[in-house]
Amino acid sequence: MNHDPAETRDTAAAPLADTESPSPVSPELTPHPAPAAQDIDTATAELTVDEDDEARLPEIEDDSAEVADGPLAVGRAAIEQAVRLAPTSPGVYRMLNAAHDVLYVGKAKNVKKRLSSYARPTGHVMRIARMIAATVTVEIISTSTETEALLLEANLIKQLRPRFNVLLRDDKSFPYILITGDHWAPQILKHRGAQSRPGRYFGPFASVGAVNRTITALQRAFLVRSCTDSFFESRTRPCLLYQIRRCSGPCTGEVDFPGYTELVREAKDFLSGRSRAVKQELAVEMEKASNELEFETAALYRDRLAALSAIQSQQGINPRTVEEADVFAIYQEGGYSCVEVFFFRTGQNWGNRAYFPRAEKSFTPEEVLASFLAQFYDDKPPPKLILLSHDIEDCALLADALCIKADRKVEISTPKRGEKKELVAHALTNAREALGRKLADTATQTRLLQGLATTLGLPKPPQRIEVYDNSHIQGTNAVGAMIVAGPDGFIKNQYRKFNIRSEGLTPGDDYAMMREVLERRFKRLAAAKAEGEAAKPNDDETPQWPDLVIIDGGRGQLNAARGVLTELGLDAEVTLLGVAKGPDRDAGRETLFMPEREAIKLEPRDPVLYFIQRLRDEAHRFVIGSHRKLRKKDIREAGLQEIPGIGPSRKRALLHHFGTLKEIERASLGDLGKVPGISAESARRIFDFFHPGPG
Repeated sequence: MNHDPAETRDTAAAPLADTESPSPVSPELTPHPAPAAQDIDTATAELTVDEDDEARLPEIEDDSAEVADGPLAVGRAAIEQAVRLAPTSPGVYRMLNAAHDVLYVGKAKNVKKRLSSYARPTGHVMRIARMIAATVTVEIISTSTETEALLLEANLIKQLRPRFNVLLRDDKSFPYILITGDHWAPQILKHRGAQSRPGRYFGPFASVGAVNRTITALQRAFLVRSCTDSFFESRTRPCLLYQIRRCSGPCTGEVDFPGYTELVREAKDFLSGRSRAVKQELAVEMEKASNELEFETAALYRDRLAALSAIQSQQGINPRTVEEADVFAIYQEGGYSCVEVFFFRTGQNWGNRAYFPRAEKSFTPEEVLASFLAQFYDDKPPPKLILLSHDIEDCALLADALCIKADRKVEISTPKRGEKKELVAHALTNAREALGRKLADTATQTRLLQGLATTLGLPKPPQRIEVYDNSHIQGTNAVGAMIVAGPDGFIKNQYRKFNIRSEGLTPGDDYAMMREVLERRFKRLAAAKAEGEAAKPNDDETPQWPDLVIIDGGRGQLNAARGVLTELGLDAEVTLLGVAKGPDRDAGRETLFMPEREAIKLEPRDPVLYFIQRLRDEAHRFVIGSHRKLRKKDIREAGLQEIPGIGPSRKRALLHHFGTLKEIERASLGDLGKVPGISAESARRIFDFFHPGPG
């Protein structure tokens, strides 16, 4: 459908040390991930609504089932063959099945001894017996120390995602607050990813929402700008943030350089843990202004103090004796595990997050937690102290490994008394409540999927639903998007966006855009199926083949989608559903269309209709975010569009070198010639464009 982003409200929702992320310990290995489609871009983190929604309960396999993967004797023979060649030194071993899929990754101080334990004829729990029966070969990597083996094991588990290991899920990087250092008026902003930009980084925070709330309060307290450098340089008068007292207005000289530098210093001090000292300084200044009868100035200090108090009140529990720590607590129920993580930095609580690792029911809490920790810190800097709810095996070994990664001492402990014990107990309570909520949500989702199957006449509840939508403004910056949902809700790591690039497409032709998106998606899926790969699930057991495809549109959009599937010979394998808005685009009056069936009208309060609306609205939100990103980039480069002979590559080089269009305009001829890829002739052309001669 043709969506104007201006019509849609942005629904993107929504601990503390000055850190530099160390390079993760990653051995030079050759993993076997599925090849990514070059013409489909994976969704970026900024387009998600709430990170916590991504945590999904894993599929639980029945470990009491019969050993059906293969004869146990065959697997034992393969392991016995590996034992003959195995070293007695530390290392990592991988068990593989007939299809060369990795079943299990393990480490050992003595690899030969560990593998020998698998080769014994009896005494295995059902999970281990099934793994042995499926094994046809074992691969071994020797390491110098057991610590190296632990680090390598965690790295391989995250890369290969073996079926019989405990798997950390939803392990994206955490957001930080950055106060930039490459401009005379530093900017405060949210940052995720490589910490390559000059400045000071404070974090990690548990979620983007926590970062956004903190930045908003810090703006009120310290009046530090949050605008981009290009916006800053183009101002001729203060923007709205200055008017509502969330910025001091350095762009137009409302505050001088020493004054703004002092505000930035106070913000850094507060984020570095000197919150009490900063509040005392503000209180003294407020009292001084009041005594001098400068009541407006005193009121400003009062509001800044209130903003700082608001930050600390939102943090909830703040420890008195723990300055920097991560707290982990695990709770198990109904065969599922929940690990709750709290982040404490500079004596302040900077949020918590629940994880639901994939682990079979036979794993104990200690086993799940130990494997979880090794994977959790595989690509994250550890704090000085890690507090656990359960004693884990190889605790000292894990601490040594983290010390090597962090290049400083890291302590891991399970407190038995005092404030640290209270922090762990608080995290355990949150883990129990989070798992209870997730189990309840999953039950509700199951009922909705069953109701959807009944309403649409599907043979069984869908396990994978794909929803498609597209967005453009009068044909420009056209983009299509696919969102995915299943039994545990939205599966955001499966979202995809499609940049529409058909040359012969008429601007604004929604049908043609939908056909292009579906062709690109299902051609690859059909090719994978022909090669026998489509039966393999994606990460976290998400099936690749959709049970239901929903199109945002009426009968015309549905017929366009059906035509694509018919051409590919897939019309009999995919169930299509079109969702058309009501007469006045009113929610609750949608009409549902299916091929060769009468239109379906559900009651406005029908839970199934509400569920379909949620799916459609999520696709709409995601495609609008993707479109805005394209449009923003297009606007950013708009000033270079009319320069003859300057194509996309040179535009990117110029913007990368100078940062903003205004800096390119100010650049001298010599500076332009220093940009990689810009010849002397091109530099002259650019300079003349911005500096036309007289006449």
